Parts: sequence; C-alpha cells; structure tokens
Amino acid sequence: MSKEIVAMILAGGRGTRLEALTAKVAKPAVYFGGKYRIIDFPLSNCANSGIDIVGVLTQYESVLLGTYVGSGQKWGLSGTNSMAAILPARERGEVGATWYEGTADAIYQNLNFLDGYDPEYVLILSGDHIYKMDYAKMLEAHKERKAAATIAVLNVSLEEASRFGIMNAKEDGTIYEFEEKPAHPKSNLASMGIYIFTYKELKKYLKADAKLKDSKHDFGMNIIPAMLNDGKKLYAYEFDGYWKDVGTVDSLWQANMDLLADKELDLYNQKSDWKIYTEDTFSHPQIIGEDAVVTNSMVTQGCVVDGEVTGSVLFDNVHVGQGAKVVDSVLMPGVLIEEGAEVYKAIVDEGVVVHSSTVVNKEAKKVELVAKNR
Repeated sequence: MSKEIVAMILAGGRGTRLEALTAKVAKPAVYFGGKYRIIDFPLSNCANSGIDIVGVLTQYESVLLGTYVGSGQKWGLSGTNSMAAILPARERGEVGATWYEGTADAIYQNLNFLDGYDPEYVLILSGDHIYKMDYAKMLEAHKERKAAATIAVLNVSLEEASRFGIMNAKEDGTIYEFEEKPAHPKSNLASMGIYIFTYKELKKYLKADAKLKDSKHDFGMNIIPAMLNDGKKLYAYEFDGYWKDVGTVDSLWQANMDLLADKELDLYNQKSDWKIYTEDTFSHPQIIGEDAVVTNSMVTQGCVVDGEVTGSVLFDNVHVGQGAKVVDSVLMPGVLIEEGAEVYKAIVDEGVVVHSSTVVNKEAKKVELVAKNR
C-alpha cells in the first residue's frame, strides 16, 4: 500500500525534568488541559491534516502509552486504510536487542515500517509538544520548493534563542546554517522539532549516519548538518500559532494556565473544525455545590466542587471539599482536596489526597509539584 506521506511521532522521552509526573509514565502520556494527554495533540494534528498512517515510536515506560494509543481509534486512525502503529525499541535480526540511540536512529530502526508504505515524504514529530498545526500546508510548501527537508520554525526572542536549535535562513526561507543552542544566536528562528523529508533523501542519510560510530544519531546534530554540508535544499517553514514544549513542571503549569487566558490555543471553541481528540473517561457529570465558588477555571466531568476554585484546571473525578481553596493550580485525575485544605500555584499529581487544614504553597514563589498525600 503506497502513501504520499507517513508520520512518525518520537514518543520515547523519559522527561526527567517533569520529576514525579514521569516516574511511571512517558512524557507524552502526561495529563494536560483537564481531559487530555500530551500525545493527543500531534495525533489529532495528523488526523485533522489528513495523514492517516502514523508510527508512534516508544521506549521509556512504553506499556501505558502503547495501551493508550492502541490502534488509533480515538483519533480516527483505525480505518481500513489508516492506523496508528506502536513501534517500540525491539530486537531486530542479527542486531539483537537495542535501545533507540537518538532521534535519527529511532527512524533508522523503523525503515522497514516506512518501506511498507513506500511514501514520497516522511513527517517527523515530537510527541511532547502542545499546539495545533495543519501539516498539509507544510507539505504543500515542501513540494512547491522541491525541498529535501522542510523544518518548522517559531519566532522566539533573541534572549530565548539560546535554548533552541536555531535555523539561520535567507529571506526566501533557504536554510544555510544550523546552530544547536548557540550562545550568541544569529537569528530567532527556533526549530520546533517538526520535519518533512523527501523519503529517498532521508533514507540515504539515515543509512550513512548509522555507519558512523562517533555520531549522536540525532536529526539536529547530525542529519540536518550533513544535508547542509552536501548543499541539499533545506527550507524553514514559519509557524505563527501557539506552541509550547511542556518539558518542565513550570512550563506544564504555564501551558495549563494559558488555557484560561486569552491565548491562541482554544480547546473549547465549538466553531473550530480542528478538534483535539482524546479518550472519554465516561465519568459522571460534574457537580458544583450550592456554596461553591468557581472562577475562571476548567472543571471536567466527574468533579465535585463544594469549595472555592479560582484560575485552575481540574481533571476528571477531582473532589474539592467544603471550605477548601484551590488557586492557580492543576489537579490531575482523582485528586481529593479535603475540607478546609488550601492549594496555591501547584500541580497535584493523580490520586493525591491533600488532607484537611493542610496549606500548600501559600507564598507561591514558584510552582510546587505535589506527588504524595499531604
């Protein structure tokens, strides 16, 4: 079965900077936005963009993520000619059992999967970013330019640029240099970790890179520089929407808070045809008690609120007791805030109980992660 384009989502990240939130789950499986997991976003983007064959490359704590993705049914990717395939690091022929050694190596180890669809183009994505994007428009730009690779970029401030891989490009978008986290950036075009490659070119470079013992087998550090050195046509594709790498406790908290502000990431605009698909938990309807006060917050199905909730995101089956206060916080599924407890500027992990009269982070100098009963 031949496909014009196949997407490959790199979803094996350990996500150590999310601390206890990724102690037992891969970063792409972390909860976000009241009812979603992070990986819902790239999978939904693929479905909405008309890309119907998606490989999900897993490694760290892959069981939960693999079970969650399943056949792709949640995102409409389980039809006769569509699928989401789980591609864990595994034993391969004479090579034996190996981990994915880098982003490029992960794709290299799955060339047989790609060859089965004989695609003209391959879309490479990260499984741990929050954004909405039409990949079909990016593919159209790639084809018009007859590019070997097209790299999605985001305009960031020069002060922030040192945290990213930076694409230095001409006025027409032609990339002439890539710098990985430069101390003195020449431009503010930050790589989003979203690539479209012409498959024949990609395959050639992946095979050559696999033979290099001193390579990091990474797209940013090895594949893209090699293509630039060979004079291949690489273009920057500028994205002007909301995008966030939720790789730290602070950034995950901020992205949840962004949902409550006037931001471009709108998950509840009924007029939008760009839905983010997810799993329905089939919880009971939410209950807001007669003495409850709920202000500028997202309260998901199954929640029972009898206290005060302000500027917060509540996942399913959260209970907030009478006299309790939750301010500027994210409460993961099944959290219980007992009567009289107070929580400020925190992320409270799944199933945690905050006991009566406990006060969490009232000074609120930074985001606090609560991962054990308090």
